[in-house]
Amino acid sequence: MQEEVNLNSGSPTGQEPVNHNIVRFQDFWKKFYRNKSALIGGTLIILLILTALIGPYLTPYSPNAQNYDARLVGPSLEHWFGTDNFGRDIFSRIIHGMSITLRVGFSSVLIGMTAGVSLGIISGYFGGWVDTIIMRLMDILLAFPGILLALAIVSVLGGGMNNVIISVAIFSVPVFARISRGSTLEVRQLEYIEAVKALGASDFRIIVMHVLPNILSPIIVQATLNIATSVLTASGLSFLGMGAQPPTPEWGAMLSDGRNYMWDAPHVSTIPGLAIVVVVLAFNIFGDGLRDALDPKTKN
Repeated sequence: MQEEVNLNSGSPTGQEPVNHNIVRFQDFWKKFYRNKSALIGGTLIILLILTALIGPYLTPYSPNAQNYDARLVGPSLEHWFGTDNFGRDIFSRIIHGMSITLRVGFSSVLIGMTAGVSLGIISGYFGGWVDTIIMRLMDILLAFPGILLALAIVSVLGGGMNNVIISVAIFSVPVFARISRGSTLEVRQLEYIEAVKALGASDFRIIVMHVLPNILSPIIVQATLNIATSVLTASGLSFLGMGAQPPTPEWGAMLSDGRNYMWDAPHVSTIPGLAIVVVVLAFNIFGDGLRDALDPKTKN
């Protein structure tokens, strides 16, 4: 008997064809939605981004406006987070500093991820002496603790947020390189990669069209977690005076300015510290949720 064909779907059984991308996304969303902490982290990240974008236009004071008659005033209705030793409104400075903090986190991770993933894929795909040279270079970078490597790079390049972004990006490169190399080694052994090679596809096309899409999951997770690390590192460099320069309202620099007033006005350093904690916590729990949702071994 001839099979009935559904002209609308093109399926011999009359059923709608399965879109594997939609199924994969639905499976991801089910796992992610059940992780309440990840949802909280994602919601916080969205709120932080919105605050960074529109918050500076809504602040009651200029972040660098000084009022010596209101120095070291505690939180009040006029100054929600109090004022610092120059009489500047801390709430306004926190909101303006949000965009600086997120810019450093996203920019440094984007640069480090681009360089690291490129090196890792090249190393894993071609192997041989190329793999040896790249991985030994990554081992050298990994031999230094991240904050010390970033501090050394900033010491050479000089202070400023752009140099902080570069330094944080450099110490992020080895992590992405090793992750992408390991994933590339697995994907390279798959049969369909050999089939594509046999059909005459170039190495560049294979890498871009077949290898990269199959190794994105662990890279995305690592990028999310690395943003938290980058924020901490950048704040630490600013705290040491190697990052943002006065009067930039960067949270690490604000934390450093308030350490001399811990007993008389603890809010000057406590509030920027809490802001850093919130951002780091949000990206960490969001990254953990992404890892669980993107892991194919995790049960639904």
